[in-house]
Amino acid sequence: MCSGKSTVAAEFARHGCAVIDADKIAHELLEQQDVKKKVVGCFGKGVLNSNGRVNRRKLADLVFTDKNKLSLLNKVIHPLVLAQAERLIDRYNGQEHVRAIVLDMPLLLEVGWEKRCKKLIFIKCSGKIRLERARKTGLFDENQWKVRENFQISLDKKKNIADNTVDNNSDFSVLSQQVEEIFSKIVDNG
Repeated sequence: MCSGKSTVAAEFARHGCAVIDADKIAHELLEQQDVKKKVVGCFGKGVLNSNGRVNRRKLADLVFTDKNKLSLLNKVIHPLVLAQAERLIDRYNGQEHVRAIVLDMPLLLEVGWEKRCKKLIFIKCSGKIRLERARKTGLFDENQWKVRENFQISLDKKKNIADNTVDNNSDFSVLSQQVEEIFSKIVDNG
């Protein structure tokens, strides 16, 4: 979390890659009436804002304290996110100008989609930097961050599975150069 996945994905996009943003898809799904109805059916009206929209923060606070509730939410959302990702993959595969497809998917390993990927990239970033980014966004505090981390596959396991690593502990120009090298190695050299 907060390692810079979306920043790295955006850099790949600059090189002609299509990016599939799973978080964006999930957020769009929560705006759909049928999905909202399922979420409210599972977790109650307390997850809604006064305007009737799903309050993602309230929902996250609720599910990241209970593995069963998180599993329930994942059963509602993940199949829909993955189905939309499949549709986008099919669309992008038919476009000659798309050099590669990048999945910006926080729970890639957790949902088993690493098997769909030819290459996996791990974004290495210190916990201190990631926590500071989380605080700056205002999404969650240190305790919430630790709780969410505990619901994911360990960073060591993710790093060991990855084919490439981008070190995001310094400035953007260093990150950009790393992405360019990986892109060249993966796409240009096959």
